[in-house]
Amino acid sequence: MRVSVRLMSFGLMSFGLLLLALPGFALANQSLRVEPPFWWVGMRDPSLQLMIHAPDIAKAEARSVSKDVTITAQHRLSSPNYLFVDLVIAADTAPGTVSLELTRDGQSVAQIEYPLQARRKGSADRVGFGPQDAIYLLVPDRFANGDPRNDNSADTLEKIDRSKPGGRHGGDLAGMSQALPYLADLGITQIWPTPLVENDMPAYSYHGYAPTDLYRIDPRFGSNEDYRAFVAAAGQRGIGVIQDIVLNHIGSHHHWLRDPPSADWINGNGQFSPTTHARTTVQDRYAAAVDRDEFLQGWFVETMPDLNQRNPFLATYLIQNSLWWIEYADLSGIREDTYPYSEPDFLARWSKRIVQEYPSFSIVGEEWSRNPTIVSHWQANAGQSRHADSATNAMMDFPLYYELSEALAQDDGQKALDRLYQALVNDALYPAPERMVLFDGNHDTPRLYSLLGEDQGRYRAALTYLLTLPRTPQLFYGSEVAMSSPVERDDGRVRGDFPGGWAGDKVNGFTGAGLTDTARRTQQLVRSLLRFRRSSSALTRGDLIHFLPKDGVYVFARRSAEQTVLVAINRSAMEQTLDARRFREALGDAGELLDVLDQTRVDLGQGIRVPADDIRVLESTSAPQR
Repeated sequence: MRVSVRLMSFGLMSFGLLLLALPGFALANQSLRVEPPFWWVGMRDPSLQLMIHAPDIAKAEARSVSKDVTITAQHRLSSPNYLFVDLVIAADTAPGTVSLELTRDGQSVAQIEYPLQARRKGSADRVGFGPQDAIYLLVPDRFANGDPRNDNSADTLEKIDRSKPGGRHGGDLAGMSQALPYLADLGITQIWPTPLVENDMPAYSYHGYAPTDLYRIDPRFGSNEDYRAFVAAAGQRGIGVIQDIVLNHIGSHHHWLRDPPSADWINGNGQFSPTTHARTTVQDRYAAAVDRDEFLQGWFVETMPDLNQRNPFLATYLIQNSLWWIEYADLSGIREDTYPYSEPDFLARWSKRIVQEYPSFSIVGEEWSRNPTIVSHWQANAGQSRHADSATNAMMDFPLYYELSEALAQDDGQKALDRLYQALVNDALYPAPERMVLFDGNHDTPRLYSLLGEDQGRYRAALTYLLTLPRTPQLFYGSEVAMSSPVERDDGRVRGDFPGGWAGDKVNGFTGAGLTDTARRTQQLVRSLLRFRRSSSALTRGDLIHFLPKDGVYVFARRSAEQTVLVAINRSAMEQTLDARRFREALGDAGELLDVLDQTRVDLGQGIRVPADDIRVLESTSAPQR
């Protein structure tokens, strides 16, 4: 956020940063940027490091004019255009503004009125997401266009072109806000949008993973205030918001590429050098240092310069940026992109600082590996890392996702269910398997409905497994209406527009108009399971007991002190009647169960009937016997 040196006030709605310049200041008619643009009183760590960016600002000295703020150090790096100022905010400081004076050659040349705001009541005690939740991942540009007036922006490069799969389509925060009643009715309790911060790139910028301003919401989605209002509106419906944050890289049009604070700010000295993607080198005790460095310090692609978190000033900047968004927008969690590509010691410091400020906060990291040993390495309390302990309490469960999508694609139903049964032995590797985020797909994977051959029975089995296992489940937007895609990776089409999100759409997933029978039936299954899940102690905190698949049927039970839920997945081509006595270990002396989906009662003395190639979810109507 840039501020005129002559005189500019954004007001509190636009961060409230005020800078007053005095005559003779060398930066007159230039811009000055202060980050973070404001902070809060009462944070558990009273320290703050300001990055001040302006031409030749390193020649200035900063002095605190306010008794509540002490300047403890000032730092100048290789660029003359940055000044880093370390502050300590007194514990009893009241909200308001504090004054920082800039001097040069002993002369006062400018004054910054820096806002310090009051924290929300209970901010430090916020509770993050977990197995009690159901997460809905959406790509904002592709979900719903609630305000066509912001489809294009005068100060960003790429313009809307809905005809291009890789172009901008116009979805925005207004559309997301208008969809909140639908998502709440569906049973969603957490929303994870892909990154919303500015991506001012000339093309292919809709996805958000090439940030060009880490403190600004992209104007084609709305404003910072719109984002904060969206989070508040979601909260009123019992829905938290998880922010997608990128620590590893930026977009090539970020101003740091033109003017980095130091020569080592960007890995590769600012020149493209590709990563090897050899993620095992971080954990492999035998890996050569050169191989580890090439993985960690290489760039994803030429348009995504890799950040050097070994630089302590950049590390502090990124940590403060994450804290700023949590406090400003009132977030319930962070999803950290490309998790293992950042420096491991930095990741530990970053995650621990967040949890220091918000002890019950939730972070989920993306470690895209089908090897559970690699993924489990990063979960908090794993105890296997040679680096400082992580405070990241969840990881995306790629290993189980691959088992789910590949097993159920098999024609042999018995072998498919055997794979799902056996995959859960890997839970022994995770300190908290229930916090692992299991998903049906994401913005980088083909749609699960298509991977399963658009077979309704297999798809219902996959969704039921996802939503009833001891995991934190995540649905990709449109999964509930059986959206499809090419089975080979095709990002633009995987991230297709949600039906009904644009005026004139003939099919509307929000209202149900024009949906196929498969889409309507899938939506009803998801809605029924998610609504039941919200109030089910067994599904949100119960333990698991599962039974070896037989005759193409896999049965498992979730059990809490108050409730037992029995799940049966039939991948055979015939209806099966199961002898309930086999499941007595889970059901105890229960005489009947209630079908969660159709509310019919099941007399266990008559066996449990499971339709061909379908599922049943049954609830014990009496407290389980232990």
